[in-house]
Amino acid sequence: MCESTNDVICYVIYFVIYFAVFVILYSVNIFLPQKYHRGQALELDKFIINGGKRLQGTVNISGAKNAAVAILPATIFAEGPCTLYNVPEINDVSIDLKILNEMGAEVKIINKNTIRIDTAHIRDTVVPYELARSMRASYYFLSTMLNRFGRARVSMPGGCDLGDRPIDQHLKCFKALGASYTIEHGIVDIQAEKLIGTQIYFDRVTVGATINAILAACKAEGLTILENAAKEPHIVDLANFLNSMGADIMGAGTDVIKIRGVKHLHGTEYTVIPDQIEAGTYMIAAAATRGNVIINNIIPKHLEPITSKLRKVGVVIEEHDEYLRVIGQETYEKTTVKTMPHPGFPTDMQPQLTALLTMAKGTSIVTESMFDNRFRYVDELRRMGADISVDGKVAIIEGVDHLTGAPVKASDLRAGAALIIAGLATNGTTEIEDIYHIERGYEDMEVKLRNLGADIVKRMFTDGMRKAL
Repeated sequence: MCESTNDVICYVIYFVIYFAVFVILYSVNIFLPQKYHRGQALELDKFIINGGKRLQGTVNISGAKNAAVAILPATIFAEGPCTLYNVPEINDVSIDLKILNEMGAEVKIINKNTIRIDTAHIRDTVVPYELARSMRASYYFLSTMLNRFGRARVSMPGGCDLGDRPIDQHLKCFKALGASYTIEHGIVDIQAEKLIGTQIYFDRVTVGATINAILAACKAEGLTILENAAKEPHIVDLANFLNSMGADIMGAGTDVIKIRGVKHLHGTEYTVIPDQIEAGTYMIAAAATRGNVIINNIIPKHLEPITSKLRKVGVVIEEHDEYLRVIGQETYEKTTVKTMPHPGFPTDMQPQLTALLTMAKGTSIVTESMFDNRFRYVDELRRMGADISVDGKVAIIEGVDHLTGAPVKASDLRAGAALIIAGLATNGTTEIEDIYHIERGYEDMEVKLRNLGADIVKRMFTDGMRKAL
């Protein structure tokens, strides 16, 4: 206790100490990059869009999200540092890097899109629970940790809520290669004394299980043959990355992949392919706003399913070696589309195309063959004036003259992209909540759109501000 003659001085000292602590804590919270806050503040961010502006100019496409989140766990194999170029600066990549860092890897950010990773000092076989459950692709750590240490413990994966997304095909691959596993309290615990090559037939085409099987087999003894494998571009990119480290993988991009296991994989330098889904999203944004946009840093062949469908509805697309020019038209025609594994129309482009078809003449039909809950965003488009009815996995879209701005909420990554496209095409103001979904997979989206002439800003709202609105 303070003596009575010194009470004032004591109280002043206490006040200064408390105030200093408050300032330090407040400063840390404010000045850390927003994408590292995965709690309340991030969830209260909004995009505010004043639509009706034609997009014009050039947009540079970032590295592929789905390739990066498979390649990053694969660096665990390397007996030396790996330098990765064209890595997208998105939240899912940030989580992967944080997982690697917390497990003991040395992660050095060379610049915005270049990362150097040295996993020599990783010793832990447990992936941090809260980080792993916040993204779907965390299950790739199962195969890489199993291969290196003989055991891996990873929580059941998170990611977008698109319905039932079982990992049975992943576990089937591990078991076929000689591993055993248990699942308790939400944790997959998998172990093996050694992995031995075998023949694996996938009961259905599955991207995630194909990637996990490649990762598990690349250091297994002998030859592994994967049949009915997925053929997506990011599977080819992962195989190319592993081959650059010394792996022996043939047939990636076809439905039969052969992997001959090797004992050692060395460090490498590698450039991640451009993101065809990001490119497709900007293509549709250009079309929806009747704009004129060059989509730069792309591989046109990866975009063929998207390009073909957009041309069918009336979008003018000029194709060049490393870029496309998308020229929007005043009217668009109805169409029918069904999502399919590559080289079919990608499920990750279905919500964006649906947003465009709300502005087309006539009745369009969209069938979702991949996920049960992919149409959750439809209610939000209806708020904006869209005429869409959903029956199971089929959406029937009646074109309308125009959409109107409204407060809406992103239910998942691609749903959020669809709402942005719709907001850009309206003549009113659209506020999109829960944009942390969008930032999982799109790098600097609002900045890129502003550079094309869009009126879009990102704002953070506190609980008090939300209640006042």
